[in-house]
Amino acid sequence: MGDHKEQQPVRVGAAVRRRRRALELTLAAVAERSGLSVPFLSQVENDRARPSRTSLEKLADALRTTAVELLAAADPAASVDVVRAEPVAEGDFEPRTRSLVRGHHQLHASEFTGDHEAGREFQHRNDELMYVADGAVEIEAEGRAYRLGRGDTLYLTGGVRHRWRATVPDTRVVVVAVAEHIEAMQDRSR
Repeated sequence: MGDHKEQQPVRVGAAVRRRRRALELTLAAVAERSGLSVPFLSQVENDRARPSRTSLEKLADALRTTAVELLAAADPAASVDVVRAEPVAEGDFEPRTRSLVRGHHQLHASEFTGDHEAGREFQHRNDELMYVADGAVEIEAEGRAYRLGRGDTLYLTGGVRHRWRATVPDTRVVVVAVAEHIEAMQDRSR
């Protein structure tokens, strides 16, 4: 069994579309800059055509990036991706953050080990869930303090200002959030 993402072809279309839209370019403008046709670019963006290395480089140049960056931002063709745990040296108690999801997806997940800047306040656009895998934390949200221990979770709706700190050494917190690029936040003023 291996890590599927490295062995499967990637879908570069969504990465190309995101980059083009971020630059506020039309398909026609990218076609003119790259020398590629509009129908071909449309097929690439919709993952109905896979560009050759030469076409991908022309496309990357037109989008003011590199082929490597476009491939790094591409979505895996497979729906399974394994992210292996990182080895930690014995006696290493430095705070660490690691992403649990690779690529550009609808969910973002990170693992925080140890403490971090406790005074830092967060406010995310979309909903998130905090899960205490080990140790304990104090979380301040909406003017209230919450103490969470191993196995506890806290759900925060989008827009809630919060801060947290580990209260026990070697605390591990997993944060899963709806990605910032997703329009998931509803009008909560009603």
